[in-house]
This record gives sequence, C-alpha cells and structure tokens, in this order.
Amino acid sequence: MIDLSTYKNFYFLGIGGIGMSALARYFNAKKFQVSGYDKTPTELTNLLEKEGIEIHFEDSVSNIPQAFLNKEETLIIYTPAVPKDSEELNHFLDNGYIVKKRAEILAALTQGKTTIAVAGTHGKTSTAAIISHILHTAKTPFFSFLGGIASNFNTNFIAPEDGKADLIVVEADEFDRSFLQLNPDVAIITAVEADHLDIYGTFDELQKAYSDFGAKTKANGKLIIEEKAHISSSKKMLSYRYGTSAGLDISATNIRVENGMYIFDADLNGEKLPSLAMAVPGMHNIENALAAMAATREFVNSTDSFYEALKTFKGVKRRFEVIYKSDNKVFIDDYAHHPTEIKVTVETVKNLYPNKKVLGIFQPHLFSRTKDFAGEFAQSLNLLDEILILPIYPAREKPMIGVTSRLILDDIKNPNKRIVDKEELIQYLINNDADVLLTIGAGDIDKLITPIKQIFINKAAATLKN
Repeated sequence: MIDLSTYKNFYFLGIGGIGMSALARYFNAKKFQVSGYDKTPTELTNLLEKEGIEIHFEDSVSNIPQAFLNKEETLIIYTPAVPKDSEELNHFLDNGYIVKKRAEILAALTQGKTTIAVAGTHGKTSTAAIISHILHTAKTPFFSFLGGIASNFNTNFIAPEDGKADLIVVEADEFDRSFLQLNPDVAIITAVEADHLDIYGTFDELQKAYSDFGAKTKANGKLIIEEKAHISSSKKMLSYRYGTSAGLDISATNIRVENGMYIFDADLNGEKLPSLAMAVPGMHNIENALAAMAATREFVNSTDSFYEALKTFKGVKRRFEVIYKSDNKVFIDDYAHHPTEIKVTVETVKNLYPNKKVLGIFQPHLFSRTKDFAGEFAQSLNLLDEILILPIYPAREKPMIGVTSRLILDDIKNPNKRIVDKEELIQYLINNDADVLLTIGAGDIDKLITPIKQIFINKAAATLKN
C-alpha cells in the first residue's frame, strides 16, 4: 500500500471527474499542493478552481506547474478515462514518476479507518449520500467520498470541521475491478446487473467480481446485500439481505404516499421503526434508505437520527433532480445510464404524474454499453409518451462501426420517437407541449439543463403576459 505521507504534491489527470474531484478536494483541504488536467471546463472544475486548485485544459507537459514536475515530491493520480496516448500521462510513465489509479489512492486513505463501502450497478451514490446525511444528522464525525453532488452538502466530498474522523464512507466502483482494492468494515451491494461488459466480458465474471468484493469485507464485519443481487457471502462476516419482500433481515413494509412523501415501516434485523418518512421519491430510494440505516446503526446513538435524516434528505444532483416545477409543468433531470435505472426513473415519474404527457430526452453513454443493451434501453424508453435520443456520448471510448443511437431508436415501438442533436433540440422543445420533461444520461447532457430550464421560464412568463 502506498504511503501518501511521503508526498507534498498531488497531480490529477482527469481532475474534473466526479470521483477524482472528491479526492482532489480531500488533499486540498489537507493543505497539500493540488493541480490537474481535464479535457474541458465544467461547473465542477470551476468550483475546484474557486477552491484554489490550478487546472488546465490542454494535454501538454508545458502546462504542468513547475512544482508538480518534482518527481520525489509529486504523486500522479489518473482515471482510466484518460486516453492511453495522453502526452502528460506518458511523460509521467516514461520518466519514472509514481503513477496510481484513483482506486488505489482511495484504498490507501481507508487504511486504519473504519470504512463503509457502497457497491452496486446502480444506487451507489444515493445510498452513500443517505449514509452521509444520517451520520451528519447524528453528529458522528466522518469523511465521505461521493460519486455525485449531495444536495444537503452541495459537494461530493464531506469532512468534519476539524479534519479528524475515524470513519470513512466511499463508493466502491466496479469499473476496472477498482472496488477489489478495498477491505471495508461494512460493505453494501445495492444491485448486480449486467454492465461494463467491455471490462468483464460476461455477466458471470461481473457477478464473480461482486462476490469477491463482498468476501473482502473484514472478519466480523457486515455485508448488506439487496435481495435480488445473487451474491454469495462468507461466514467470516455478518450477512444481511434487504428489500421490500417479506422474510428479509432488513425490510420495508406498509409503504404508502402521504402529503407527497413516501412513508414506510422498517425492520432492521428485528428492530422495528414505524412510519419513517422519505423526502425523495421512488421505491428504489426506500431500498437505499434501508441499506443506509443498516450500515450506520452502530454509529448512531438513537434511531431518532434516522427519522430526521430521511425526512430532510434532499437527494443527489442529477438523481431525480427537479429542475423546474410550476402548477402544470415539471422538468426533472436524472443521471440514469443503465436500462434498469431508466425504467425505475420513468416509472417513478409516471407514478408521481399520472395522466400527464411525459417527454424523455436520452443521451446514451458509451458505444460499448449501447451495443450491449440497445434492446433493453428501447424497452425502458418505450414507457415514455415521447422519446428524443441524442448521439452517443463516447467518454473514454473510440467510435464503433455500426453503433449509433439508431440501434436504440429502431427497437422502440412507440412511434413518437426521433434522434436529435443538441442544436435542434432546444428549438424543438420551444414548440413542444409536454407536461413533464425528463432528461436522462451520464454524459454531458447536463450542459443542456440551464437552457432547457430557461425555456420553461420563458413560457411561464409569456403565459402570464397573455
């Protein structure tokens, strides 16, 4: 395990990534020198710069601040999203710098700490954010590294005011088998479904990796597994299943909606908690809350913290985030980029707004994911009343011959469908009469949120004027 204390400078390749930026914020808060490169400026890189982190956006060794070229004092941290032909990455590799992946650094930070690690094909960020909000409500000191911006904190990195805590919350990312670097005290597996098959090849290999992650839970630790995740567990740790079915160790029953909030009764391995109120919508968030409460029970003095935290939890940016709402129009944005996530998001919208026309705009993320799940994406999107699909966001990938958004479009049975580019999308929405608009995707579709919101504002102003 790398000794982080031997370095003064931390340089990030791909610093604008949500996981990378949380690490950068950690080292910056600890008063180390932090700098980095990313491909394009974003709202997140703007915030990092305001926090005093120097960032540049051209992949050139000449842009690296001089202090970070000191080989003995600088640790290089990179994300697999950085291309292998990156000039800066190859400079560091060719000249003997210590270069580590983000997962290795996260694992090093958890050494000597009590660690809660949240893994899963989906639900990681929301569950980790609920855990963080529970601990904050209970006044339990902790560090948290999130894969999204928690709305209660307006950041993806949370730390105690004095910078001292023995408890750390992390997301355990399955991409590139990164989560196998961790040895958590409490591990959560929120879902195991086919994804990242470009890395794993088969779903069986992915399942094996999740089982291996669960097995890395410390002896006498706690492994908390969602009821539909087919993962084996070892006798060395306590193992619990959670969900909304009867007979589970951790369960939610008597689920209903009252005054716009989901209310449910929870059973935490025999401890009954009646009438918990969940501020954010969706059955999936009830499941996330169950896992979060089970993971934090030993770190809170009273279950009163659960009641207060769930009632005041504001969610995560781009996770079913209500961007605009009036008496007759709603605009919701969601990070969903897996078919199951999209299905859950659309079903939640339909439950909240029955008899309303729902228009969904989807930006596929990765050529490989589009190729692997085109049919499943089509089935989930088919639940919408109207579907617009943007071109594929490539992220770290090169184009694949024959793989475009049309693969999904052609499988959608609903005739109210079309492919649009970003430029024509805005004009199209100006003339659209949908009651509910839903933007979906993990790429750069978030850059459209502000102009789309402005359309709603303009339409409302025009209605008042008339």
